[in-house]
Amino acid sequence: MLILIQLLIAHLLTDFALQPTSWIKHKRKYKVRSYFLIIHAIIAGVLTVLFLQQLEWWYIGLVISITHFLIDWWKLNQKKDNLKYFILDQIFHLLIIVIVWLYLINGYSRILPVLKEIFNSITILTILGSYLFVIFPAGFLIGKATKRWQNEIEETNKKTSLDDAGRYIGIFERILVLTFILTSNFSAIGFLIAAKSILRFSDKSETGARKQTEYVLIGTLISFTITILLGLLVSHFLF
Repeated sequence: MLILIQLLIAHLLTDFALQPTSWIKHKRKYKVRSYFLIIHAIIAGVLTVLFLQQLEWWYIGLVISITHFLIDWWKLNQKKDNLKYFILDQIFHLLIIVIVWLYLINGYSRILPVLKEIFNSITILTILGSYLFVIFPAGFLIGKATKRWQNEIEETNKKTSLDDAGRYIGIFERILVLTFILTSNFSAIGFLIAAKSILRFSDKSETGARKQTEYVLIGTLISFTITILLGLLVSHFLF
């Protein structure tokens, strides 16, 4: 794990701490012709060798530099610089780091046994299935259950909320609640409920605002109920 942590720290320093905004702007403007792109890639390789503290692994630094350059070059050629491409960029970097790490620890032979152990573990599969359920099917179920109130709100109110904001709030909310239950941190659920209860203080003088508040609270209660029952069920059978 030490080697993996060293590789990750070298990457974090390269991509975030040691990359000024001016470099990023220059790379976006000149793309592959930007000398900062080359400097950035060289820093990635140099820091990797420094953190590994093994000069005989200089070729690992070279691999990191070349792949870092190619991945950043790919990102710079995308039409948009949004969250999607940022996440993909980091995933590609992390994938290279994992490949290098497995090479350094001679871990390729362990991949299949580990995967086999994961896919044959009732505990891991049950927990994974629980998170997948609260992220996807639970959201659709809540949407169907609150559809008639949603339609009523849309008829009385102009659109005042962010696109898909409620869906993402619900997903993270259910992930947190399930995590709190599986780790026996029940008190933390109370803080989460208290935070959501702030919505009760909407302007009650406006009928539309009150309806929207009631709609959000109904969805929240359904979301919490489903997640808490699932979490308790999983905890009962696995722990």
